[in-house]
Amino acid sequence: MSLHVRPDPGLPSGPNGRVLFPPAKVNLFLDVLGKRADGYHDIATLLVPVSLYDTLEIQPTGDGELKLECHPDTIPSGPGNLVWKAAEALRRAFRVTAGAAMRLTKRIPHEAGLGGGSSDAAAAIAGLNAVWGLNRSVAELLPVAAEVGSDVPGFLVCSARSASGRTDPLAERAEHVGAWCTGRGEVVTPIHAGPAVHLVIVKPPVGCPTAEVYKRFRRSDKMADQRPLIDAFARGDVEEMAFWLHNALQPAAFDLQPLVRKVYDRLTNCGPLGVLLSGSGASVFAVCRTAADAAAVAARFGRHTDPELAACRVFVVRTLGAT
Repeated sequence: MSLHVRPDPGLPSGPNGRVLFPPAKVNLFLDVLGKRADGYHDIATLLVPVSLYDTLEIQPTGDGELKLECHPDTIPSGPGNLVWKAAEALRRAFRVTAGAAMRLTKRIPHEAGLGGGSSDAAAAIAGLNAVWGLNRSVAELLPVAAEVGSDVPGFLVCSARSASGRTDPLAERAEHVGAWCTGRGEVVTPIHAGPAVHLVIVKPPVGCPTAEVYKRFRRSDKMADQRPLIDAFARGDVEEMAFWLHNALQPAAFDLQPLVRKVYDRLTNCGPLGVLLSGSGASVFAVCRTAADAAAVAARFGRHTDPELAACRVFVVRTLGAT
């Protein structure tokens, strides 16, 4: 069983480089409002970064080329990687001719609903903005992030200041926020965070491809109200927040992968305040009262004889940007 993953001390990036720690996220609220003409869906979601990290090292180069090394080496290291796509999009947007050598170490699981690829892309945009000396504000970078992926703008708002080292009005708030994302995810409003919320994330040994989940999604006539959850999140009222957890994609993910429902049921029986699917899955997370409670919930989850559950990865984390 894997528990809390902390960022590495850092890799030698050189005097002009950056080492960044892109975080995973959970969605405390996710509603699907309808399908758009461009094939995407309009959504409304509260994206909250958590203390499970990848590592991205960036070093500027003068040869005009992009280089990306990935660990493990089974991860695409070229145009199929969102870090590469982010770098290319940033170069096109601001006519950059400089190059960069990048090294990505992955810890956030794939097809997990935790946004690892999107977070890596946001970190690449913020980091390259710094090492290439572009000095662009978060507002100027958001269109680039939206071009790369739907979750990328939300991550950029949540993490840009620590990557760039600049003082930016939106980025300053980003150290202490979740991100309320609408449209297809590209319209972002920072949400002030209360005290850290302690969570247990369980990733089963299956994936939930987003397109397949949306194929199974059936829209409800009644739209969920996000205001009670956002208010509880801002106050740090963890019990009220857990009561208002919502993910409209959860039934579709359960239909696609019955093991995800089994994980949900098992985690619910471990005594947390609330349990929810993150994003389109396959990860399920539990909201807990305290750090000790989260450790106890994770330990209870591990007390079983089910071989399918034994193959799950379990992370004890907390939300970021709060005291």
